Amino acid sequence: MNTHITSKVLSMTAVLAVLSSCTDLNVVEKDSLVVKSAGGFKSVDVAQSLQAVYNDLGNQFSDQANIYALGEHTTAEMIPPTRGVDWGDNGVWRTLDQHTWDATHSWNLNAWNNLNSQVFKCTQILASSPTPAQAAQAKFLRAWNMFYVMDYWGQVPFREATEGVNDNPKVKSRSEAFDFILKDLTEALPALTEANPASSDNSIGTKAAANYLLAKLYLNKAVFKSAKAEGPYTFDKADMDNVVKAVDAITAAGFKLNPDYFSNFTKTAANEIILTGAQGSPQNRWYMTLHYDQNPSGWNGFATLADFYDKFETSDIRKGVPAKRDGKEFSGIGRGFLIGQQYNDKGAAIVDSRTQKPLQFTRDVTLAGTPTDKGIRVIKYHPADANKYIIARYGDAYLMKAEALLRSGNAAAALAQVNDLRKLRGASALTSLTEDAMFDEIGRETYWEGGKRTVEVRFGKFLTGTGVDNKSAHTVLFPIPSDATVSNPNLKQNPGY
Repeated sequence: MNTHITSKVLSMTAVLAVLSSCTDLNVVEKDSLVVKSAGGFKSVDVAQSLQAVYNDLGNQFSDQANIYALGEHTTAEMIPPTRGVDWGDNGVWRTLDQHTWDATHSWNLNAWNNLNSQVFKCTQILASSPTPAQAAQAKFLRAWNMFYVMDYWGQVPFREATEGVNDNPKVKSRSEAFDFILKDLTEALPALTEANPASSDNSIGTKAAANYLLAKLYLNKAVFKSAKAEGPYTFDKADMDNVVKAVDAITAAGFKLNPDYFSNFTKTAANEIILTGAQGSPQNRWYMTLHYDQNPSGWNGFATLADFYDKFETSDIRKGVPAKRDGKEFSGIGRGFLIGQQYNDKGAAIVDSRTQKPLQFTRDVTLAGTPTDKGIRVIKYHPADANKYIIARYGDAYLMKAEALLRSGNAAAALAQVNDLRKLRGASALTSLTEDAMFDEIGRETYWEGGKRTVEVRFGKFLTGTGVDNKSAHTVLFPIPSDATVSNPNLKQNPGY
């Protein structure tokens, strides 16, 4: 990591030399950090740096590669077919699907660099005399980014703001990182503002966002504190109680389930939007899946698998809403899962310009050598009315509480929680709730929202998903990128790589 320090550099050496020759002036740093190092003096403008981290948060999570790819393409919800020469990309997508990545994988490196650079920026902000409110924001953002480093790689390099480029960052173990993140969130919470549940744009850290991350932290504590990354995991009731407490705090702030599922992903969203990106459009989510001949013209890429599609009842609104095809722009695109014959905005059947056959998305899809029409496509953000990219949503938090109730022995309360959600989504009531049923419900509610890998690992299903060629236990953690282990000898490669 020592080659990836990100900071705003201000060279002040010459200026200070002139000043010191004329007067005994004392420099008082109020809004920025001044650090003497081999590279000169460095300063951080707190307000600008905070905004930059928020901007980066939205940009990095809304991309179809990097963090998102590690969290979704490695799971049984998504497949990245190579269609002719399209999406070959030297195998970066296929190896994620097959779990055959290595320490040189580009998305693995990019995600590592992006997340760790944001952690360091937040550390700089905290050393730069922020106000209590700004410090709370920085601690929340540092906790958010560090959570993913801990989750994906199991160890976290950490550099103090006063350390220079020649200092090798120390490395926190997974357990140490958990404790550090928990401390940041606990200290941040009192000074964070309340979110607005009625808004579709909550793009800064709030009490609700911090409680969302707290709930996720405690729900996965058994994984993060496990002696073996692959488990088995033991879920303590005290931790599950903390999940419930955190989600209840979000509910008490006014968040609730939205009866109109797909409106969550539109400009009229309300009730569920806990955290959005300050920057970063959700347009990648439709471009990465739509066909070239649809409007908008997509990249004809990612699809879901029939096994996952079949987990939805026909009455479940989350399965999809047909396209209106009323002549308005983008009305040829439905919501949810797109399968079968596709139509343009005026309702005419689309013909695949490459094959000259009707464009009919099929259930069957393969990883390589895939025809252009194969695979069920997915639309949650619609090009006609999409708003900000959603990073944290109440539906996810709601099911974290249900899972925590189930794992703490309160199956009846968990079942009631899940059935209330299912009723709202148009699905039939379950008569019992097993771990497998809980896992499936999380998938139905949060598909393609970026967090499935973490769920699969927690439920012990990451090594058994559809298309997984390498079922070795070590793949529950990603490899430390080769560039990182070379630049920082304190990092040790994860076992198996």
